[in-house]
Amino acid sequence: MSERAASQVSPPLSADYLRVRALAQGGSPAAQHRLGFMLFNGDGVARDPAQALIWYLKAAYAGLDHAQYNLGVMYQRGQGVEQDDQLAVHWYTLAAEQGYCAAQYNLGWMVAKGKGVAEDVNLARYWFTKAAAQGDAGAQNNIGMMYETGRGAPQDWRLAAAWYRKAAEQGYARAQYNLALRYEHGQGVAQDAGQAAIWLRKAAERGYAPAQFSLGLRCDKGQDMEPDADAAIGWYRRAADQGHASAQFNLALLLDGAAGPLRNEALALDWFRKAAALGHAGAQDHLGLSHEHGNGVAQDAALAAAWYAKAAAQGFPSAQYHLALLTEHGRGVPADPVQALDWLRRAAAQGHVRAQFDLGLRYETGNGVARDDAAAMAWYRRAADKDYVPAQFMVGALYDRPGAAEADPVQAQAWYLKAAAQGHARAQFELGLRYDAGRGVARDYEAAYAWYVRAARQGHARAQFNLGLMHSSGQGARRDLLAAYAWLLQAVQGGEPGAGQYLAQVCARMNPAQLSHIDRLQAELSHNAS
Repeated sequence: MSERAASQVSPPLSADYLRVRALAQGGSPAAQHRLGFMLFNGDGVARDPAQALIWYLKAAYAGLDHAQYNLGVMYQRGQGVEQDDQLAVHWYTLAAEQGYCAAQYNLGWMVAKGKGVAEDVNLARYWFTKAAAQGDAGAQNNIGMMYETGRGAPQDWRLAAAWYRKAAEQGYARAQYNLALRYEHGQGVAQDAGQAAIWLRKAAERGYAPAQFSLGLRCDKGQDMEPDADAAIGWYRRAADQGHASAQFNLALLLDGAAGPLRNEALALDWFRKAAALGHAGAQDHLGLSHEHGNGVAQDAALAAAWYAKAAAQGFPSAQYHLALLTEHGRGVPADPVQALDWLRRAAAQGHVRAQFDLGLRYETGNGVARDDAAAMAWYRRAADKDYVPAQFMVGALYDRPGAAEADPVQAQAWYLKAAAQGHARAQFELGLRYDAGRGVARDYEAAYAWYVRAARQGHARAQFNLGLMHSSGQGARRDLLAAYAWLLQAVQGGEPGAGQYLAQVCARMNPAQLSHIDRLQAELSHNAS
């Protein structure tokens, strides 16, 4: 016999199969069901789904609930038969009406989803309740979800938590996770971070990916515990291995930004790609940034634009903003100012502060849109209200503009202060000017000096120039030619027009000791520079 012929010989029939077949042929429904099971799974006989279907049908028509349920599964999944939701519902209904728990659950699920039958959440709850009464944890969890969402039952957090607990205590991971969330937020139960952590860990240890992700997030951010990067990576990894896209993204972020031996940029890039392939918009945007700037990958504006486009199409505002910039300048995509403006508007409408700021700037300057100070103020204000410091300064500047419809010196002062307090050098300088000139506020040279110093220390050349003048004249500061020289020299180096002329005037007023001091200082600076 050839090797090929030998491979086509059916395995010998088991004694158990022969016994069950004889009983089935004798009309026993239980044996007919058992025979169908053996044929479907290849248990003691060559696998034959078509014959399995015949024997399941015999048992099902005889009223055997388990056979009816198995037929429902076959039709629902298209196993050995053409997939048919209506026939699945038919067979589940026959089994469910006989009290078969698994059929009641599956029928409830199909009715809730409108699969093979009109969607009916009330009927779904009826069948879930039947299964739940028999201890089916999945049905108990689903009833909990109905009470949580108010879909199929009146919203009731207390009843939701009670049903979740029934399923959770049976070890049903999804219910354990849902119960953890109720404890975390105090919904239907007293808020209890300890209980939330206990149930979250139970669900995570049973392999439920959302719980593993949440536990990783707690370890990562130090929520109700000390931050633990090692543990976070472990939990993220367990969820990521199950295809949890957010876990893959967070794992990538952690590996990419970790210090010491935990850092692994190559592995991070791999996880970014996996999350992006699953449609995670944040990962797609990150890959766009990587390709745009050549971070860990070859710089490729076209590939960057492609990743931004994927995330932007999902409504991810950061990607919409980045795509707007590429489209504006024709990098990786054809230049299209109209399309760029459209992406910018989409990002701004979703609260992206840089996009809101850029739109404000466009309306203020008439770049691609009709100049409109009111629209500029509106967009600047939206970004400023979210503590975006450059926008706070621009709101102040618009209020400070003489003759403008929005002019309001009190508001200008308030917004300059907001920006200046957060380190905005131009706002600090403007406050110095206002106090220096008594514009919109009482003149106060000491306050002017203090704000000039803050701006000057950040390299603001005009503030350095003004400080030099104040020390030179003794107005608002002690007369000190050496201090005046130091500030004016920095202003010269910063390119401030006229600073060199005043620096020469200060030098002309110095006595020999002061000039000698400057010579020594310059010699030290030259030596240190070399």
